[in-house]
Amino acid sequence: MGYVIATANMKGGVGKTTLTVNMATCLTKNYGKRVLVLDLDSQISATLSLMSPVDFAKLRKQRRTLRYLIDDIINPSSRAKLTIRDIIQTQVCNLPGLDLLPGDIDLYDEFVVSEMLHQQAVNLGENEFETIWNRFERVLLGKILEPIREEYDFIILDCAPGYNLLTRSALATSNFYILPAKPEPLSVVGIQLLERRIAKLKESHEHEAKIDIQMLGIVFTMSNTNFLSGRYYKQVMQRVYQDFGEGKICQTQIPTDVNVAKAVDSFMPVVLNNSGTAGSKAFLQLTQELLQKLESAEREKQQRTNLELATP
Repeated sequence: MGYVIATANMKGGVGKTTLTVNMATCLTKNYGKRVLVLDLDSQISATLSLMSPVDFAKLRKQRRTLRYLIDDIINPSSRAKLTIRDIIQTQVCNLPGLDLLPGDIDLYDEFVVSEMLHQQAVNLGENEFETIWNRFERVLLGKILEPIREEYDFIILDCAPGYNLLTRSALATSNFYILPAKPEPLSVVGIQLLERRIAKLKESHEHEAKIDIQMLGIVFTMSNTNFLSGRYYKQVMQRVYQDFGEGKICQTQIPTDVNVAKAVDSFMPVVLNNSGTAGSKAFLQLTQELLQKLESAEREKQQRTNLELATP
């Protein structure tokens, strides 16, 4: 079974989606990995980074987006169904091994979800509605991904800014998360908020199931030479290193590169659209660094397991 990795930040505008699609592309193009990108943001930026709006509109008309799979869980029907394999778009950007589960501009209705879960609570005689809600958010994306989870080396979940139902479910389902951030003072606040939310998520579920997600790394994006020598940057980095330690900070930073923004117009990641640019080279270097962090995390996990087995 491969890795499920969420890219998340409480704050928007930090280059999260750009990181997601370019890292996914590098894993496929340069490392031969089979990768699925799952777009959990109703802004559908990841979807439109890998296909044109015209193609997306056709898929949405055919109900071949993530919304159909969520709807089917909330309101199951007996009629002929599309499966997740029917909805996944394979070889996006004409790159074998890179697949996309398209998002939607309207993913789910909070009221319908609440009504469905309230009815479940009544039927099961549950006094604590929170228990039913926690159970639903923990299994929602896991249930959707279950049929295809073992078919990929990496499933990368592009989360929306903030902390909605799908983001919580993504964090509950993932093995690791990557936290993209700008090298500026407000980023420290965003990082700390997400860390607190994840700690609370783990705590709220611990009586039923263990959520074992780990931070893979903090990635600083949209950096530029002038800013990197400034006082604010040094303050931010000092604070982040104090809070998380050197091992959690990615040494590779993604520079400000106009070619990255231009690539969006071609509905293709910059590492495919213009592989010689500074941004493309940084994404490739970052992907290599993250793979090394994964190997390190696996070694540490194995060591902990061996220690537990050896302890009487």
